Amino acid sequence: MTALPKKYWLFKSEPESFSIADLAKAPNQTTSWEGVRNYRARNILRDEIKVGDEVFFHHSSTNPPGIVGVCSIVKAGYPDSLALNPQSEYFDPADAKDNPRWYTVDVKLMRKFSKMISLTTLKETKGLEKMMVCQRGARLSIQPVTFDEWRIVNRLAVRLETS
Repeated sequence: MTALPKKYWLFKSEPESFSIADLAKAPNQTTSWEGVRNYRARNILRDEIKVGDEVFFHHSSTNPPGIVGVCSIVKAGYPDSLALNPQSEYFDPADAKDNPRWYTVDVKLMRKFSKMISLTTLKETKGLEKMMVCQRGARLSIQPVTFDEWRIVNRLAVRLETS
């Protein structure tokens, strides 16, 4: 039986809420990617992301926004327990333990870039014209990345680190 090919993703996080530095400080540099409250992103977390998939960690709502590192999925989609916690900012009174509405995955830090790849750089890079994060109005916090886009961004990271 052959394994399914891995997929590539971009996860956005506001660094004031959760940054790559926070992930680096987490036990085993691993955490759940909780608090996603968008149905399209939830469906991706629940149905598409698998263990072994790789993720660009993107700092958003900051100046400048950009990709700051790479993570790996170490646990596939499971119910987001914060949705059931009335003390959590992510509490959802409509969520139910036997019929969960919101999902999370666990990510592990693989590599923190020494220099951020800014959104401006991404938009100016040949081959990334169709990358979702480069599209006007593409606000989804969980985004697919093609294999070609994955390679181009990783090459950019190496080039920035050696410049």
